Amino acid sequence: MLVSSFVTNPRWDWALAGQIMVQSPVVEGLLKGTVFVTVAAMVIGVALGTTIAVARLSTNPVLRFLSFIYTWFFRAVPRYVLLAMIGVGLGYLYSTLDIGLPFGQQLAGWLGLSTDLTFFSLDVKAITGGLVGGIMGLALSEAAYMAEIARAGILSVDKGQTEAAQALGLSRAQTMRRIVLPQAMRVIVPPTGNETIAMVKDTSLLIAVPVITELYYQTSNFGFRLFKPMAGFVAATIWYLVVCSLLMVVQSYVERYFGRGFGEAHVGKQTNRRFARGGGMGGA
Repeated sequence: MLVSSFVTNPRWDWALAGQIMVQSPVVEGLLKGTVFVTVAAMVIGVALGTTIAVARLSTNPVLRFLSFIYTWFFRAVPRYVLLAMIGVGLGYLYSTLDIGLPFGQQLAGWLGLSTDLTFFSLDVKAITGGLVGGIMGLALSEAAYMAEIARAGILSVDKGQTEAAQALGLSRAQTMRRIVLPQAMRVIVPPTGNETIAMVKDTSLLIAVPVITELYYQTSNFGFRLFKPMAGFVAATIWYLVVCSLLMVVQSYVERYFGRGFGEAHVGKQTNRRFARGGGMGGA
């Protein structure tokens, strides 16, 4: 009955949904607000998250404390609230971002200097609004989750690997880059793929910045303007299904690459080789 309703219920309006999907603002929103923002936020989030994970596992107590505070804050704040604070709140609090000496303006006034000890200033609304602000908010939030994923992956590697690498004379950085991280990727890749798929869907929150060059905003806008909102929702759903399905295929190949040598497939291959060798010896 469910499949029948898809075909017989005219309120689905599949033809209109198909027309909305190929509209220029919708395609532009898909490419810029969804695909580009997802890629940029994940690249920054993975790099920053891996750095934070290494800091949390370091022997330096200051780095451990700062990385813990970062993950605590950004995991506790909802992404919609965080995007609203960056896109609207920062511009309300500060008009410019001054780079210079701490308390430079107060020191310059106290010393009677003609300069305020500020090297240069940035327009806060220019760097926190639009796609840049959206990428910043999503990347900062994603880094907190990626830090926990990377930390779990690093801890999954046997300590004997690190001890053996250091016995061979490798530094801590070389051990992490050449020995630990390649093995940790087998644990890191599956949840990272899930985070990427979740990021695609979370780009619909960019309206909090606000960003209107985004897939869901554009499709729903077309639907409401035509007094057929369901057609707009269906158009957005189909595009999300297409993008997420492609990412799932890529994720399976990446998991297979980093998981080679582990799991049932590897055990099955080894077993087949043993049986083949055993059969060959018996035949001789």
